[in-house]
Amino acid sequence: MESVIPTAPEQPADEKDNQIKSPDQRPDAPPDYNSHFVPGPPGPAVPAPAGYAGGFPMGYNSPQQPGTFFPYQPAGGAHPIQYQPGKYHMSNQPVSVTWMPGPPPIPNCPPGLEYLTQLDTIHVLQHFEPLEMITSFETNNGYDIKNNLDQMVYIVNEDTDDFTRNAYRTLRPFVLRVTDCMGREIMTMQRPFRCTCCCFCCPSTRQELEVQCPPGVTIGFVAEHWNLCRAVYSVQNEKKENVMRVRGPCSTYGCGSDSVFEVKSLDGVSNIGSIIRKWNGLLSAMGDADQFEIHFPLDMDVKMKAMIFGACFLIDFMYFERSPRRSSR
Repeated sequence: MESVIPTAPEQPADEKDNQIKSPDQRPDAPPDYNSHFVPGPPGPAVPAPAGYAGGFPMGYNSPQQPGTFFPYQPAGGAHPIQYQPGKYHMSNQPVSVTWMPGPPPIPNCPPGLEYLTQLDTIHVLQHFEPLEMITSFETNNGYDIKNNLDQMVYIVNEDTDDFTRNAYRTLRPFVLRVTDCMGREIMTMQRPFRCTCCCFCCPSTRQELEVQCPPGVTIGFVAEHWNLCRAVYSVQNEKKENVMRVRGPCSTYGCGSDSVFEVKSLDGVSNIGSIIRKWNGLLSAMGDADQFEIHFPLDMDVKMKAMIFGACFLIDFMYFERSPRRSSR
């Protein structure tokens, strides 16, 4: 008797096609994600803070609670696809940044400064630009503003044309734009050009910084005072009335140690806060990537916090900004 070998039942043709077209199961193959973006309804309107008639300035939206993670998105409007860290490396992959949660609007507080009401210490981290050291071409400065939890609070970018930056170098007039996590410009700092080659004791040659918050509304000035051996500044209100003083060390170019600028009362008795330029080793000695630490009282008026914050940048440009060396022929 002939043995009969059982055979599997014949499968339909469509099932065979499904087996042939099965997805690649190799571990190195990236997953096939389908992104469907559906915009949600607009957020509720938020009333303007007290003391600011007419609502928020043009270009401001209602403050919203930002997410904990806010990704840098590339230009072009494309939605970024984030892969598992360490896998599927992509050079243009957006980097997630942890932002400080946005506080609610506060009466009599300029829009965007609500963050400062919750802080007594902020860190100013300048971006390192290796292109400046290689090409001797001065680029716009950029800074990250963070809190003690390493959460991003603001981003500061210089807005100065190429000719002005490279012609005047560290003496250049500049405009610094401070933006929050929503990309809104909440503060503008302007430094006019002052020639310092004539007479240092002449009032017209002293450096000055104007702070506007919101942009277009001046809240104060930081004015330099002539001193033989140390940096001295006055922090003024919008009427140019002196409110505080900033007193620097005798040697601001200390090597291997921090440079402390004390914020004091007008009589010089009370110590209000400090602006500390941190020594960062090799980067501080050779590169142009300064780091500052600003301290002020937690219950201090938010406008005065913003003025001390602005004084930090005038100090950076005057004493710690290094222009790239020009090639000599």
